[in-house]
Amino acid sequence: MQEIPISEKIPELDIAIEAAKKAGNAILEIYHENYKTSTKDDDSPITDADLKSNEIIKKILAQTKHAILSEEDEDDLSRLSKETIWIVDPLDGTSDFIDKTGEFTVMISLIKNKKPILGVIGWPTEETLFVAQKGSGAFKYSNNEWRKISVTEISEVSKCRTVGSRHHLSDKEKSFIKKLGIDDFTSIGSSLKVGKISSGEAEAYITTTNKMKEWDSAASYCIILEAGGKMTDMSGNDLTYNNKDVYHQNGILVTNGLVHNKIVEEFKKLE
Repeated sequence: MQEIPISEKIPELDIAIEAAKKAGNAILEIYHENYKTSTKDDDSPITDADLKSNEIIKKILAQTKHAILSEEDEDDLSRLSKETIWIVDPLDGTSDFIDKTGEFTVMISLIKNKKPILGVIGWPTEETLFVAQKGSGAFKYSNNEWRKISVTEISEVSKCRTVGSRHHLSDKEKSFIKKLGIDDFTSIGSSLKVGKISSGEAEAYITTTNKMKEWDSAASYCIILEAGGKMTDMSGNDLTYNNKDVYHQNGILVTNGLVHNKIVEEFKKLE
């Protein structure tokens, strides 16, 4: 695999890419076999692949000595006193993994002073990576090559290609998207929604749920910002990370940046 074309890489960048790749390969092996699925306390599904991926990522990231907040581990609140931590979702889109849609990802992010400074999203079934480092742009690795990615310049809300959850789209979201005059809507699994906006294949992702957690968005946050887009809560407030409460209480809005404020203004009218 070629080196990512970022000249001043922070040392954690290559480590995060290696972790995402190796975890992705392990997930794929399990994906094509028989595996066990069980249910966590919050009724969400978990498979052998989530656990194996988590184990691999933790082992590789351990060399950096930073604390790790992972979806699959007990939260060690000593992280709150640390300036720099990793936030990991070893398998984002477990339902898509189980349903065999191929639309699941590995998400790894490095947080410094409550902001993501590094984001890596691995898409195992397509051998694709989305990667960004703060101040260095966003990149997509596919077909064995890296290319720089950026958002589109569409500024009319009604012309936005909008992506949303396949498994969790609410009636409130459906009616809001309709109210915005948006016709072009596609359901996609996992963090691939933000990957699409970052690489200019869509313009908006709207979710009003209060169930999203920091590991669902941290890697995406860095990637969308470096691609020229924007991610906030539904009221336009910036998101922060490494908080005691890991839930994003007010939904998430991801756009190419140009339509962001218009969507926030329309959403405020609903409240």
